[in-house]
Amino acid sequence: MTLRFTLNGRPAEAEPAAPDQPLLYLLREEPFALNGPRFGCGLAQCGACTVLIDGRAVRSCSYPAEAVEGQSVTTLEGLGTKESPHPLQAAFNAEGAGQCGYCSNGMIMQSADLLSQNRRPSESEIKEALARNLCRCGGHNRMVAAVARAAAAMAG
Repeated sequence: MTLRFTLNGRPAEAEPAAPDQPLLYLLREEPFALNGPRFGCGLAQCGACTVLIDGRAVRSCSYPAEAVEGQSVTTLEGLGTKESPHPLQAAFNAEGAGQCGYCSNGMIMQSADLLSQNRRPSESEIKEALARNLCRCGGHNRMVAAVARAAAAMAG
């Protein structure tokens, strides 16, 4: 079964290796070979695999690939480029918010969902939005500051 969907703003087609293949594997393997979404726990608990589907944060390790038919999927690579980073990517860099970087994908993608719904989140709203994303390095304070910085930049 060939899936047709939008990936990072472009039409995409792919054939899952199995009917129950998680979206994460489809994105990380050929033909896409994307490195943004990461395998963490495989149980939708850590957030490392987070992508946006039709603008909402979804844990791709437990989301069936076949469910993206006709939908729009955005990965970290689709938010911005090295030359023109998304305000969240720029803010995470400016704040030094990614120590080891393993959780950065999930933190940024979850934050993108938050900022699409709430342009001026409070510190407590940012913390609540990121609460289900695990970070073992302890960079949470810098990540909260980065999201606040990005929100200010996006608000103009």
